[in-house]
Amino acid sequence: MALTTLDPNTALIIVDLQKGIVGSSFIHPIDKIVERSRALLDAFRERGLPVVLVNVAGGAPGRTERPRHSEPLPAGWTDFIPELEQQPGDIVVTKRTWGAFASTDLEYRLKALGITQVVVTGVATGTGVDATARQAYEQGFNVTLALDAMTDGRLDAHDFSIKNVFPKLGETGTTQEIVNLLRTRSA
Repeated sequence: MALTTLDPNTALIIVDLQKGIVGSSFIHPIDKIVERSRALLDAFRERGLPVVLVNVAGGAPGRTERPRHSEPLPAGWTDFIPELEQQPGDIVVTKRTWGAFASTDLEYRLKALGITQVVVTGVATGTGVDATARQAYEQGFNVTLALDAMTDGRLDAHDFSIKNVFPKLGETGTTQEIVNLLRTRSA
């Protein structure tokens, strides 16, 4: 579904733009993803709308077929990239699952602020962004996905989420379309 509107109480969620991840290999240049996420972040902050910065500090317990990293994370791995310029008023969520809502208090914190919609960006499209968007939808939030402000290391995962999952969860658009809606709404 094409982008049509933003609720008056919308929050921005930026997923996993942290030092330990941004150096990974992605299908789109990470500097462009950071630049677009930053444009959204600036637009939300200018309008006094909540910004949620999400980082990941490990994985959920349980067996998987793929080996996990068992060594401790390097120092600074979970630190947000400097381009996000973390502010005291930002909501910070550290997760150990793919999505930002599972096993965190994010739903409670957003609903306490009267938030009814979230805009989601970040990495990786097929894991952290997808899971966060699904969980937001399941918790009753309207969901918007900034398609040009996300990427993945796997083209098939990125494309699958964009083509098959996101249209079922909410509306999709570009960074500029979202910023334009914010400007129009607050004009």
